[in-house]
Amino acid sequence: MLLLENEQDKAELTDEMKKAVENVCKKALETEGFSEPAQISVTFTDDEKIRDINREYRNIDSPTDVLSFPMLEFDENMKPQITEFDRQDGEVLLGDIVISLERAKAQADSFGHSLLREVAFLTAHSMLHLLGYDHMTEPEERIMFEKQESILRSLGITRE
Repeated sequence: MLLLENEQDKAELTDEMKKAVENVCKKALETEGFSEPAQISVTFTDDEKIRDINREYRNIDSPTDVLSFPMLEFDENMKPQITEFDRQDGEVLLGDIVISLERAKAQADSFGHSLLREVAFLTAHSMLHLLGYDHMTEPEERIMFEKQESILRSLGITRE
């Protein structure tokens, strides 16, 4: 189940963007072989609110484009360690994604692609974090970015 919440009024959140977020989440789960019913929360906010969240949870006093709050632990083989504590109403609580739609719009303009593409990219990036990936080293970053692009390409979401 995908829980979408719009807590901002700086950029329009269209039905097409909502559908893209849903499709990216599903494709990321499918690509990573995550077959459990999952619950994912996606909140759209603005720079001011994401800055507050970033400061509170990461001690970084600046806005960012996306924050990921994974709920699961993964073993060294990237296998999720799911316990009964991780389930609610039959679904695995995968985690929360917070996207600054204000920042996404600015980045889309800067990169010369659509807001839909930027939102889809940020969703794919965050979904991979929820599924145990990180980009702290160059090899990790390369793997994660290749997976992001593969997910978007498979859905026909390109930079054009």
